[in-house]
Amino acid sequence: MLKQMEEEGVETVRLQFTDIAGTLKSIAVTPAKFAMLGEEPFFVDGTFLAGRDGEDGVELMLDPDPSTFSILPWKSQPGNVARLLCSLCREDGTPFEEDSREALKRAEQRAAAAGYELSVRPECEFFLFHIDDDGCPTVVTHERAGYLDAHPVDLGENARREMVRTLEEMGVEVEASRHEISPGQHGIDLKRMGLMEAADGIVTFRSAVRSAAKRHGLHATFMPKPLGDAEGSGVHLHFTLCRDGKNVFAGEEKGGFSREAVWFVSGLLEHMKGMTAVSNPLVNSYKRLVSGTKAPTELCWSSRRENCLLRIPPVRGTRTRVEFRGADGSANPYLLLALCLEAGLDGIARKLEIPEGESLGRLPENLGTAISCFREDEFVKKTLGEALCRRYAACRQEEWMDYERQVTSWELREYLYRY
Repeated sequence: MLKQMEEEGVETVRLQFTDIAGTLKSIAVTPAKFAMLGEEPFFVDGTFLAGRDGEDGVELMLDPDPSTFSILPWKSQPGNVARLLCSLCREDGTPFEEDSREALKRAEQRAAAAGYELSVRPECEFFLFHIDDDGCPTVVTHERAGYLDAHPVDLGENARREMVRTLEEMGVEVEASRHEISPGQHGIDLKRMGLMEAADGIVTFRSAVRSAAKRHGLHATFMPKPLGDAEGSGVHLHFTLCRDGKNVFAGEEKGGFSREAVWFVSGLLEHMKGMTAVSNPLVNSYKRLVSGTKAPTELCWSSRRENCLLRIPPVRGTRTRVEFRGADGSANPYLLLALCLEAGLDGIARKLEIPEGESLGRLPENLGTAISCFREDEFVKKTLGEALCRRYAACRQEEWMDYERQVTSWELREYLYRY
């Protein structure tokens, strides 16, 4: 890797990692400092990585993953910049129990011990908006394009093309890109990959898309519902589960999919309420999950209906897969994929079978309810660990309480004069 840095003219190395909310953090070092990490590890203050309720005074060591090495395709100054994604460790080198990347690693190890390997193809949606004269984002778009519209109606085509090229140069393979339903809304589908590669890819995707948008004078946002009168943006996850190299979702049973596929879906459904604070972690997430839109609200699955929370799409044979349609782009991908893996395998282990079309109720209607479900779910605690769950819940609760204290413009408009 050091030789490659020298050959590529790398002058800066960005060591990147995510906090408990999935927000990308970064610290830049010189190649000389990077070469010394084995003897002189780099530490960061972990107090601020888990919200205000984080552990005071904890020093965390950055452990770079060589498989995530890439050269950033954009630069504003001479000299190339490399990046690596890192896991977080204690000072003695043991994994930090509140590191979300480590949580996914543990889940994959447990699945491998049982003989399973889960892969995923993410479909990511986002909006492109104009920025004002001060460089601040707006919610203004001058286009009126809709689903699959082409240039010149689709004004974001060139920006999307650069996003795809940037992702490919960073090692994140793209399957397709398109204009989505609402004006200014776009979608990019990543290729199928293992869960850790996918979580790393989603983190890279967010950074690359926003950087490419900025170069076009635009702001890219993964906010689930930036406009009240437009469709929201989600992340659809298409899962394929293999054992001994074979797709266990494929089958000859009625419908052309296996009982294991039904068990996997049923496991996800049973644990979904406890998972929703992770799949939909913002106050704004629940403005998307409302009836009358394409976003799902019912806890049910189908092999036919497209608007269900969980689907087994009509493709069969070795391409049989399970689609989860509820998550959005603000989710921490490491925690989300760890929970999806463990929930699905729990359904298989218990041979849990929820009939197609049967509703287990509705998703939580707001973040406050979702946090309560998260805290009460023993499965979630077992999967992610009690320490991580405690910090995550505190982080989300802090946001919910901040929101609850706000006096909105709607309240002032409706009540100030009348009362």
